[in-house]
Amino acid sequence: MKILSGIILVFLIGSLSYLMFGKLGIPEGLSAVKGFNVQRFQGTWYEIARLDHGFEKGMSHVTAEYTAKDDGSLKVINKGFNAKNTSWETSTAKVGFIDGPESGRLKVSFFGPFYGSYNIIDLDEKDYSYAMITGPSKRFFWILAKKPQLEDAIMQRLIQKALAMGFKLEKLILVDQKEETAPKETILPMDHTNP
Repeated sequence: MKILSGIILVFLIGSLSYLMFGKLGIPEGLSAVKGFNVQRFQGTWYEIARLDHGFEKGMSHVTAEYTAKDDGSLKVINKGFNAKNTSWETSTAKVGFIDGPESGRLKVSFFGPFYGSYNIIDLDEKDYSYAMITGPSKRFFWILAKKPQLEDAIMQRLIQKALAMGFKLEKLILVDQKEETAPKETILPMDHTNP
């Protein structure tokens, strides 16, 4: 009975460790940008493309507004239009650093002590006008820009780079950011319980 209890305890500790810390990784073979600057990164970013996942399914006009906090970390407010609910949704998260403030390895928490990795794997170093992001696995992928549209040449370069990194982009979603298609705003909280 003691052996069974020990096995169960090890399993529970391992599961809890995975839930608490297992999602802070970066996909094998990839690295985050170096020389990251929080002040330059802050502001509104428009989601240009993504691989879909539960918490953004069917969303358009998605933005992320990053604000630097006094302690050097960031706050992010995500907003997007949910076509299924025909409503705007918003969520707020805290953003910290995994490898220090000059690395693009960030961690994001929408719920208390639970973080997921947010790895900036490409960034326009000159103007901070676009960024390519992944999570703990290659199932998570975003292209963001400081303007609602991204030049085709830059977009194609980022897509080719992502393919070379091993991302499967057959189901890449190009996010509608056209002003003329943006619905009027009535904001509801985003559901982050469905990965």
